[in-house]
Amino acid sequence: MSETPTLVPMSPRTKLYRHLALTGYFGLFLWTIIWHFFVSKEYSTIFIFLFWVLPLLFPLRGLIKGTPYTYAWANFVVMIYFLHGLTAIYTDDVWWYAAIELLFATLMFIGCCYYARSRGRELGLKLKKLSELT
Repeated sequence: MSETPTLVPMSPRTKLYRHLALTGYFGLFLWTIIWHFFVSKEYSTIFIFLFWVLPLLFPLRGLIKGTPYTYAWANFVVMIYFLHGLTAIYTDDVWWYAAIELLFATLMFIGCCYYARSRGRELGLKLKKLSELT
């Protein structure tokens, strides 16, 4: 098994990236609930939960634990909200709701990218080169 992230000290820059990612994540999570459950109410509650809230719950445990791998793949999840925000800014009358979603998605994306890279280096994790695999 790999070494747990808490045994290796985290640099201040890595902490900043983690805080940026978590601020974006929890902001996006809360804003999604507020927007789709209370403001918009266009779809059923079950649909909103399954399509908008559930995907954000998948990386929650790893983000809280600080696992670099989770921060890396959480970017695939956040792209749904990033693309939705870009589309909604262009098509919706209330474009500022989408701008808030886009802001939180961007914060999470940037924070996750740099945290995964920085923390992965601190832990000695790296991808093998193709020449090393063959």
